[in-house]
Parts: sequence; C-alpha cells; structure tokens
Amino acid sequence: MIDGILNVYKEKGYTSHDVVAKLRGILKMKKIGHTGTLDPDAEGVLPVCLGKGTKLCDLLTEKEKSYEAVLLLGRETDTQDITGRTLEERPAEATEEELRQIISGFIGTVEQIPPMYSAIKVNGQKLYQLARAGREIDRPARQIQIYNIVIEEISLPRVRMRVDCSKGTYIRTLCHDIGRKAGCGGCMEALIRLRSGMFSIENSLKLREIEELSCQGSLEKYILPVDQFFSGCPSVRLNSRDDARAHNGNPLPWQKAKENRFRVYDSEGRFIGVYEKDEKKQMLTPWKMFYSEHGR
Repeated sequence: MIDGILNVYKEKGYTSHDVVAKLRGILKMKKIGHTGTLDPDAEGVLPVCLGKGTKLCDLLTEKEKSYEAVLLLGRETDTQDITGRTLEERPAEATEEELRQIISGFIGTVEQIPPMYSAIKVNGQKLYQLARAGREIDRPARQIQIYNIVIEEISLPRVRMRVDCSKGTYIRTLCHDIGRKAGCGGCMEALIRLRSGMFSIENSLKLREIEELSCQGSLEKYILPVDQFFSGCPSVRLNSRDDARAHNGNPLPWQKAKENRFRVYDSEGRFIGVYEKDEKKQMLTPWKMFYSEHGR
C-alpha cells in the first residue's frame, strides 16, 4: 500500500469524489481521501491522501488556499456560478476604479453566508439537497479570511482575479457578494485552485499522468511521504529500549528544545508519528500516530 499525499490536478467535469474513485482503480487500493471539495466545473489543485496519509486529511483541509477566478458581472444565479439558473440580469455600470475599490473592501475578515448549493449541513441536512428540493433556509454567516485579492484583468463585464483565503471560503459567494456591492449582481464564471497549503498547481498531476507513472512504476517519487508533511518539526530517533513504548503510543522521554512538536522515528528509522511536549508531565505524548505493526 502507498502512504503519503499526491498532488492531483482535478480537471473539469470530475467531482472530487470521482477523482478518488478513479485513483482507487489506478492504484488498486481503497484507503484514499481528498482534502477539500472542488465543484465539478472548477479545476486545479486537489491534494489526495493515500494509505496512512488519510490521517492528514483534516490537517490539509485547514490550510490556506489560492484561486484564480473569473467574476461575471450583471448576472445572478441560484448556484452563484455560471452553471445555475439565472435569477436576474442587470447591466454592469460600475467603473473600473469603483470595482477596484469594491473588491479591495473584501480583503480582511469577512462574514460570508454559505450558498444553498453546498455540502454544509444545517440541522443534519445538506444544503444542496434542500436546494434541489426547491427549499431555501436561513444560514448563519461564517467568518472567513481573505488575505489578498489581486485583480489581474478587467474586461467588463468580466473581472479575473487571484484570491488568497482561509479554509471555508466560497469563491462563488465572494463573486456574488462583489456583484451585489457593485449594484448589478454577479456570479462566478470560472475557477482554478492554484494552491492548497504546500501544494501548488505547477507540481500537480492529471489522472492520465498518474496512470502512466503508476504503470511505469515511477509514481512514488511524486508522492509526499507522510513524515515530510511535518518537515518543520525537528526529528527524534529513539534508542531501541524506547521502541516498544513508541510502537504502543506511550509517552516518551522529554526533549530539551524550544519546539513543541517532534517527528519521532524508532531505532530502525521507521516513522512513528508526531509527539508534543506535555509540560506538566515533562514527557512527550502522542499527537498524531502513523505507526502500525503491519504497515511500513
């Protein structure tokens, strides 16, 4: 079984679940998970966790992301993107300077109401299921961070921009809200995810490339090993007398270092997991474990 993270380029027409299903067939393994849904018409970086790497899914989802989006002004749709049913059309009359000012006003901490066509659950029901049934309910606003927006081109009624943002940001909702602020409405026409955490579009692989590399037996060099995800943490290699304690997930001797978390390897160099300091007990305790007797 392969363990680690694969930087996949999700192409248009595939859901994130489609990508996982196809990879299960290509790699002949079941333990695969993606790290943040991309809509079928969106494309770009989709980190996929393999084997023991699936324990990293929650951490990867938390990471900052960067997108290139095309905002189409003058049209509002029920899905907030170009694929939806048009609700209203108005001429885009704002000037370029006005648009730049409006868009810059969205940089910082923003309250965003999730779209009805999303997988968020409210009272146990997914919003998109309610939307497909013709129902719309009140959704609580969520606080997100827009770190930066760079306007790359304005060719009205379209605006192409790069957005750096926190997890949980809906770019189509951002497009919708900018359109509302501009007085003409707006929706997202195109979206490419350029970066998700440490994974960038330049190093991503399309499914057909992954299949070719897998057939050639050379895919593994494109997979980030689990321990390298924590490369910012100092490493600790144990003496053989502490191996059993680590294999069983027990606390380990204290480490004198300013860092709080450590990559721990047993005496044979096998990655055990990430331990963190317990100041009270003066021990290292497990934070994220990856070792198994039957695994590598």
